[in-house]
Amino acid sequence: MTAPLKILAVNGSERDGNTADVLRHAATAARRRSVVFETVDLRSIRMERCGPCGDCNDRTAPCAVADSVPGVVRRMVEADGIIFAAPVHGFGTASLMQTFIERAGVGYLRFDRPLSNKVAGVISVARRYSAGEVWSQLTANALLNRMIVVGSGFPATVHALHRGDALKDEEGLTNVTRLVERMTDMIELLAEHRRLTGRDDLLPAGEVNERVGLALNETKVAV
Repeated sequence: MTAPLKILAVNGSERDGNTADVLRHAATAARRRSVVFETVDLRSIRMERCGPCGDCNDRTAPCAVADSVPGVVRRMVEADGIIFAAPVHGFGTASLMQTFIERAGVGYLRFDRPLSNKVAGVISVARRYSAGEVWSQLTANALLNRMIVVGSGFPATVHALHRGDALKDEEGLTNVTRLVERMTDMIELLAEHRRLTGRDDLLPAGEVNERVGLALNETKVAV
């Protein structure tokens, strides 16, 4: 029996507010397609900021800081698709999400790019300004990790100020629904390709690590 498809959403908001409401809307859309939808709320995990060690560019081993980040990375690796969702704070990405992409990226993901060929989607939530900038930053991070980024026509940006306002943005929620639908379609297409060809390297990763001076091409790093 084939395991159900799974999408993991990473919620970079400090509150159970509009971003969480948007992800609950996304979960409903996923369930209509029989997709398992799980959310990691970064506010609820133990996540340290980058420490003073300063050897990230030279390390060939995972981050030495002990917290919940490697567990989240493992869940991302196990999922078929990943949604990065964050609100705009101070005209930029909320600090929890910024910390996470720094810690996960440099500390774990850069060694052998385990998210390669995962299907990715991005959602940003803003009162009015900088929704596009945050959406672009998170999209660039997904592309850095060699993920297959799926769009929704208009970007999945939702506008809200007070708690509950996100659920009033019909156009934004339509784009979120479309994003989940298209992610599901792409995941199914890739699964069918694997079944027909027997290949897991849909898009060969090529050189494993982009860091100059790190000979990691033959190294698999466990998280």
